[in-house]
Amino acid sequence: MEDMLFYDRLQFAFTITFHYIFPQLTMGLSLIIVFFKGMYLKNGLEQYNEAAKFFMKIFAINFTMGVVTGIPMEFQFGTNWSKFSELTGGIIGQTLAMEGMFSFFLESSFLALFIFGEKLMGQKLHFLTGFLVFLGSWASGWFILATNAWMQHPVGFEILENGKYVLTHFSALFSNPWLIPAFLHNQVASIATSSFVVASIGAFYVLRNKKTAYGQLFLKTGVIFGLISSLLLAFPTGDWNAKNVVKYQPASFAAMEGIFNTEDAGAEIVLIGQPNMVEKKLDNKIAVPGILSFLTYQDWNKQIAGMDQFKKEELPPNVPALYYAYHIMVGLGTLFIALMGLAVFLLWRKKLFQTKTILWAIMFFVPFPYIANLTGWYVAELGRQPYLVYGLLKTQEGISPTVSSGNTLFTLLGFVGLYMLLGLLFLVLVGKTIHQGPKLLKQ
Repeated sequence: MEDMLFYDRLQFAFTITFHYIFPQLTMGLSLIIVFFKGMYLKNGLEQYNEAAKFFMKIFAINFTMGVVTGIPMEFQFGTNWSKFSELTGGIIGQTLAMEGMFSFFLESSFLALFIFGEKLMGQKLHFLTGFLVFLGSWASGWFILATNAWMQHPVGFEILENGKYVLTHFSALFSNPWLIPAFLHNQVASIATSSFVVASIGAFYVLRNKKTAYGQLFLKTGVIFGLISSLLLAFPTGDWNAKNVVKYQPASFAAMEGIFNTEDAGAEIVLIGQPNMVEKKLDNKIAVPGILSFLTYQDWNKQIAGMDQFKKEELPPNVPALYYAYHIMVGLGTLFIALMGLAVFLLWRKKLFQTKTILWAIMFFVPFPYIANLTGWYVAELGRQPYLVYGLLKTQEGISPTVSSGNTLFTLLGFVGLYMLLGLLFLVLVGKTIHQGPKLLKQ
C-alpha cells in the first residue's frame, strides 16, 4: 500500500508540475496581449499590433503544450485515484467539467480567430477575440482553483451513507473563503512569470542590437507589469493566503514557518534555518522576533501555535519539503521586487536600455518565476497532506486499489521520456519564434 501511494503521488506530482509550466505563462501573457492590442486601438501605432500578434504565437505554442500535458493528468483521476473520484466526483466533477466545457472551448475557439481572422473581422472585433482568449484562460484558472479550494477547505457538502460527498449548496463552491485569495495570488503569479518572459525577450533584442524598437517596448512593458505583479504577490494576495492558512490549516502554517514549539509571546519570523526533525528545532537560525505575529495578527505579542500543539497525524508528513518550498517561494518573490524595482527606476531615469548588467540579469532570471510558481503550488499541496480533502479524506484512502505500484512506475517512466521530447520540441519552437521576432515595420 505504501509503495502504491508513493508512486501514485510521484506520478501525479511529475505530470502536474510539467503541465503547469505552460498555463502559468498563458494566463498572464493573455493579459499582456490584450494590453498591446488595446494600446494599438488607442494610438494606432502598428508596433503594438505586431507585438500582440507575436506574443499570441508564443501563447499558442504554450496553449498546445498545456492541452497535451493536461489530458494525461486528468486521466489519472480515473486510473490512479479512482476511489477519490468515486467519493468526491459529485463535487469536483462539476468544476472540472465547467473548466473543460466553458473556459477551454472559449479560449481555443477565439485563439484561432485571433491568429487567423484579423483581416476578416477588423481591429475592434480582433481586440474582442483577444479579450475572450484572456477571459477563457482566467476562467480556466477560476474553475481549477475552485476545485482545489474545496479540497483545501471543503464547504457546502454532506456525506451520504455510502461515503460519497455531494453538494448541498452549489454556490458554496464559488463563495468558498479559500477561493478568491488563492485565485488572485495564482493569477498575479502568472502575470509575474509572463512579465519576466516579455522583459527577457526585450533584453535579448536590445543586447543583440536586433529589433531594438520592439526590444525597448517589451522591456518597458515587462518591467512595469513585473513590478506591479511582484508587489501584489507579497501584499495583499500573499498576505491574504497566509492568513487563510493560519485560520483553516494551523498545523500547516506552523510547518511552513518552522515553528516547532509555541512561544509564550509573539512569534519570530525565520529568514534562514534548516529543520532538524530529530531534535525538533531549526538549525543555524536567523530570525527577527515578533514579526510573524505582527504580520499575521497585527499584534506583536499574539501567540501562534507551533507544531507541538498538534497530534503527529495532523501535521504534514514532510515538514522539511514544505518549509523549504515556502521559503524558496518567499525568497524569490523578494528578489523579483528588488530586480523589477531597480529596472523601473532605471527606466524612469532613462538608463535601462544602456545598463547591460540589469538586462543580463532580467534575461537570466526567467526560470525563477517558474520555480516560484511551482514551489507555491508545492506549499499548497504539501500543506494539505496527509489529506486529499482537508480534515476529511486521507490521501491513502483515495488511491485505486487495483492499480499496482509496478504499473504506475512503468507509466511514470514513459511520461518522463515523452515529456522530455515535448520539452525539447517546445524550446525549439519558442526559440525559433523569438529568433524570427515580430514583423519589422517600415521606417
